[in-house]
Amino acid sequence: MMRARVFFAARGAALAAVALSSATWVAAVEAQTPDQGTPELLQATISQYCVTCHSDRLRVADLSLEGLDLALVGDHAELWEPVVAKLRTRAMPPVGRTRPDNATYDQLAGWLEHQIDRVALNRPNPGRTEAVHRLNRAEYANAVRDLLALDVDVNTLLPADDFDEFGFDNMADVLTVSSVLMGRYLATARKIGRLALGETPLGPATETYKVPILLLQDDRMGEDVPFGSRGGIGIRHYFPVDGEYDLEIRLHRNYVDYVRGMGSRHELQVRLDGALVRTFTFGGREPDVMQAPASYGGNQFGDPEWEEYMLFADANMRVRFQAKAGPRVVAVSFVRKFTEPEGVLQPRQSVFAVAVNEMRDGNAAVEHVAIGGPYSTRGPGDTPSRRAIFSCEPVRDGGADEACARTILGSLARRAYRRPVDTADIDTLMGFYRAGRDDGSFDAGIQLALERLLISPDFLFRVVRDPTDAAPGTVYTLTDLEIASRLSFFLWSSGPDDELLAIAELGRLDDPAVLEQQTRRLLADPRATELVRNFFGQWLYLRNLKAVVPDAIAFPEFDENLREAFQQETELFVDSLIREDRSVLDLLGSGYTFVNERLAAHYGIPNVYGSHFRRVSLPPALAEQRGGIFGHGSVLTVTSYPNRTSPVLRGKWILTNILGTPPPPPPADVPDLPARGEDGQVATVRDRLQRHRESPACSVCHAPMDPLGLALENYDAIGRWRLTGEGGRPIDASGQLPDGTAFEGPTGLRSLLLERREQFVGTLTEKLLAYSLGRGPEYYDRPTVRAITRAAAADEYRWSSIIVGIVQSAPFRMRRSKS
Repeated sequence: MMRARVFFAARGAALAAVALSSATWVAAVEAQTPDQGTPELLQATISQYCVTCHSDRLRVADLSLEGLDLALVGDHAELWEPVVAKLRTRAMPPVGRTRPDNATYDQLAGWLEHQIDRVALNRPNPGRTEAVHRLNRAEYANAVRDLLALDVDVNTLLPADDFDEFGFDNMADVLTVSSVLMGRYLATARKIGRLALGETPLGPATETYKVPILLLQDDRMGEDVPFGSRGGIGIRHYFPVDGEYDLEIRLHRNYVDYVRGMGSRHELQVRLDGALVRTFTFGGREPDVMQAPASYGGNQFGDPEWEEYMLFADANMRVRFQAKAGPRVVAVSFVRKFTEPEGVLQPRQSVFAVAVNEMRDGNAAVEHVAIGGPYSTRGPGDTPSRRAIFSCEPVRDGGADEACARTILGSLARRAYRRPVDTADIDTLMGFYRAGRDDGSFDAGIQLALERLLISPDFLFRVVRDPTDAAPGTVYTLTDLEIASRLSFFLWSSGPDDELLAIAELGRLDDPAVLEQQTRRLLADPRATELVRNFFGQWLYLRNLKAVVPDAIAFPEFDENLREAFQQETELFVDSLIREDRSVLDLLGSGYTFVNERLAAHYGIPNVYGSHFRRVSLPPALAEQRGGIFGHGSVLTVTSYPNRTSPVLRGKWILTNILGTPPPPPPADVPDLPARGEDGQVATVRDRLQRHRESPACSVCHAPMDPLGLALENYDAIGRWRLTGEGGRPIDASGQLPDGTAFEGPTGLRSLLLERREQFVGTLTEKLLAYSLGRGPEYYDRPTVRAITRAAAADEYRWSSIIVGIVQSAPFRMRRSKS
């Protein structure tokens, strides 16, 4: 099968407009059927259906279609691309007006696209990205990790990045710089330098790791705690030097500070990299004295001996231990005891009840763990970051030390600056090395030079410069080094590795086969999970999941375990699609998903046990409910209100992220949806929305939006499947679009979207292209998006076809000079 392969050449001193050489694009354009559309049909359709509003006199939406030369459609893509979008989505004429038949819509849209694409083939317009593109927080952290083998939590060190109107935080135009931000970069560089070199801290410091109160600790809490454990927390802590450290544990309490679970005996273990450090034993030995009545603690007190027993069980949960420098796993967890509750299983408590209950017979839980130190030191140790930095060892000779320092800094600078370095680059860093060396040791000199490197514009910014002899407004090919950086930040959110950088230095990325091979290599690398976290996390709104707080009274069963499971399911699912190079259409419907016991119980999937995630095949009935992202609790929760579902939010999400036709913002004076029906009785969301749509001004936007969201009404606000809604009334998940297309439930919605697969794949491709470039989509990108989409169709819309097509496209490899 033919892969999308676009190869551009631009050589010569003039660097004038560059011709596009792409067998795939040519084939896609020539194979593109204009659906028998002609200028005459277009003119007749405009005259009959359009000029009533879009005339020179009215100019509705600031658009006039009167008196246009339809023989030059391809020369005016800025005007006609929005018309194509309206035709493809049947958005115009407005609902209620006389409309052409579907054949006319398709003929005109196909003919317009064909005309525009033929012109774009001969005169590619890659657009102009910003000359200076600051790294966002995720990119900065990843670049530091790959350069120094050091994971740094930059969220506590740098302010959050802005995001653009399309929802991405890697867009150059919103990644601004201020003096305050540069101050934060300076402070962050100092901290990273000290950690990387292993400088002895001025004094002990304490870092506290909190466990959310709604995170149930009844099962194993991940891969960082041992098998046979439950609860607690696994911590990946960075110890700055070899030395002595302190760990302190605080247990969960109720609102009057009674430690929970004191009716049973518990063993709480502390481990360092799997080795047992200390076991604490508590509970199960209540003094035989008067106790406070259950749930009345704080209002009625028990005997002082009993009060002391309940209040101070963790008073001495502290241990001092020796740790080697570097990243270590500290696990604090309970030894698990397998029991089954007797009697009638009680519903989950929430709000006040859970705050008051001391849960005497329940499981004890960890509230936080504090790690402090060092209290004594034995040197910087042998850490991954020191091994990454010291490519040579200094000898006690001034000249040899200088030579070693130049080697170290040259190697670091090449990878940090993402290009070959010259003598001036190294001399600048050597000046800082000497300043640090004069005041201390060889390590101190390297550390100061490293801090200077981390605040260098060459590290913090990706800079693209127009060729000095490029005429204004002309198209030129990016250098191999610029393409290498663009590729690695697209797929890894980090700089090029040594192999990609070496190939770029040799000028081999202008070979399409080499560029495709490198793209596939980067996709296969574990670092490509950053594409899932950053692109999909923003496109699918997964990043919003942490901020969602479902109503505790309406949904008492929602907890942090479920929140984490929602996130992990979607990330694992998307990652599997990319790594297995499946079709992007599998996002909409697939026969498998990833669950653990908690999530499986929420979805009604039987025979899944344990906290670890595993891939499960879904039987047909469950595949209709849970196959694809529409059945994922993550998406369903972030598109709901805290106390109920929202067909409007879900419909808008589908229009914006799946179909690429976002509705306009609502007017400022739109009233809230009524809480009840017209007669004051309980009414479904569908009935209340129907009243809202009775206004013609509202129906324009809601008519294509609400039916899409109503198709997902069988899922409640936290993604559970249901058959009844408000007042116990049956769920009606049917919908009908303005063009008369009817569908029902998530199965019907998937079928509808799969019938419009080219529109969905085009939307995904456009968003991926914008993310890869670091700029918003423009009308002149549409021919590229269509070419990639049509070429990928021959390969069943596989992920590799889409991504390789983007990397080999004109917007990715080329740029327009400043006009």
